[in-house]
Amino acid sequence: MVLKVFFPSCCSSAESGILIGRWISEQNSAVILAVVHFPFIPAQVKQYLSEVQQVTKIKVSVLGSWSNSKQEKEESLSEFLEDLGTIFSHEPWIQISKERDSKFWSCSTLQKQSNSSKEEEIILVYYDQRKVMLSHLHPPLDTTPSTDHKANDASKLAAMFDTVANSKILFMTDRYDDGPIKLTHWQSDGVEASIIVELMKQASVPACMLLTFLLSLTSAICKRRMLKVWPLPFLWSKLSTCEQLGHRLQHLQVISSNKKAQNQIQLMRKANIFVSLLIDVALGILLMSWLYRKNRIGHLADTLIPVADHVAKELQDLLQWLMGAPAGLKMNRALDQVLGRFFLYHIHLWISYIHLMSPFIEMILWYVGLSACLGLTVALCILSDIIALLTFHIYCFYVYGARLYCLKIYGLSSLWRLFRGKKWNVLRQRVDSCSYDLDQLFIGTLLFTILLFLLPTTALYYLVFTLLRLLVVVVQGLIHLLVDLIDSLPLYSIILRLCRSYRLSAGVKFRVLEQKHGKPLRLLMQINPLSYGSVVQTYRLPTYSCYPKDSWTSLCKKLFFGELIYPWKHKGEKQD
Repeated sequence: MVLKVFFPSCCSSAESGILIGRWISEQNSAVILAVVHFPFIPAQVKQYLSEVQQVTKIKVSVLGSWSNSKQEKEESLSEFLEDLGTIFSHEPWIQISKERDSKFWSCSTLQKQSNSSKEEEIILVYYDQRKVMLSHLHPPLDTTPSTDHKANDASKLAAMFDTVANSKILFMTDRYDDGPIKLTHWQSDGVEASIIVELMKQASVPACMLLTFLLSLTSAICKRRMLKVWPLPFLWSKLSTCEQLGHRLQHLQVISSNKKAQNQIQLMRKANIFVSLLIDVALGILLMSWLYRKNRIGHLADTLIPVADHVAKELQDLLQWLMGAPAGLKMNRALDQVLGRFFLYHIHLWISYIHLMSPFIEMILWYVGLSACLGLTVALCILSDIIALLTFHIYCFYVYGARLYCLKIYGLSSLWRLFRGKKWNVLRQRVDSCSYDLDQLFIGTLLFTILLFLLPTTALYYLVFTLLRLLVVVVQGLIHLLVDLIDSLPLYSIILRLCRSYRLSAGVKFRVLEQKHGKPLRLLMQINPLSYGSVVQTYRLPTYSCYPKDSWTSLCKKLFFGELIYPWKHKGEKQD
């Protein structure tokens, strides 16, 4: 049977002593965590290990002995280390020694029952203790049957990773402590710490308290009854800015929460939200500084009115073209004039509204620009709402044309069933046979003829305004895609993958160091980092928007029958 011994590379030059770690009987492997040096009292070592077990909930014990021949000159040391196996009851007793003037190590196991060395195949695996402790092993994302073997290997590695990660209390003892036990591990020269990190931790306490107070005050204001009076809830549900502010408010509540993260996923989610919020606000402040420099707000306000007038003039020219003979098509003159004048009147109202608001546009843009300090996503949502307000007349034209076209389509389909002696059964949701008298057939034929000859005129107006509406929806969809990208992108995880790739582990790989007959096989375990695609897929943040579930076939069907096409983003729903 193969015995696997995971040995920390930081202990390869440690002084002779005993090996403490965890024995995993299911895998016939031993995970070495540290080396205890001489002198020590066995009773104190046992008491120390029992205290570690109570804290870590891991069965840590003395697994064997370690002999560094380059540093020891006494030949009787190896015999003394073997005798320690009678004091610390563990089977098998692992003996690892570093041979003098040789790059090979000797590793053997001792069975206490027979008191003899048992030769078996041993694999000595070196691992970086610091990287393994800080790393988080991710299970394979693919759940197909072909990955069952990979999942089994990952579960075996998880036991080894969890052993090292949960033994932080063991690594808090260094060689400079005054205690009776001296250990060698990855933090033997002192506990690794950062002054900047510690200062940030101390400063975050009052900041989180202040943020929690402000959030509670904001939540109390938002829950007042006067803010729930119609139509305020309706307007807030339709404005992208209000939805984004509510989404960011939830993010702030997650960050300022006093509840400790239960696992690695929750911890990474908090870190990703914090970095995303920080970068979002930084980009918003850069945008705000650019807008208020060189009076760009004034130039933008001066450009907005001519652009709106130009768009209105182009719409008037388009309606004049439709009221004539567009592309040489013969239209119904009376209906064409009625629809054209109806839409021209709406454009006239819109132009009057724009010119009425022109003295206040610069002031409105000035205050709107200040909202960029809340984040780039808030500024983009405000831009989307401004586009929706500036193109409200196009939306009205589209709704009028779609409703009129839909009415005629459903009228023609109903009258077509009348000719075939059929009718739609509303209760059973099916088409049934029905007998009609002569008067009903005459009225049906008359209405069918009228609707059929008026359909081309209505269809042309519907087609033109549908294309304009789709153009606006595409622009708003691109803005919302950018907002969702900033909201959902796990920036902290991506930066961590770029700078500290071992922190996000997808698995391990082994490299052969030395192999010699009669000597244990020595392998070096290296961490395989998680791919960038898997990082985004695993740690992607939830957003307040979702993509429509309609396929292209369903979309074309809705366009053909005149059903309203709403924006590509449906607000008020969350996506994980």
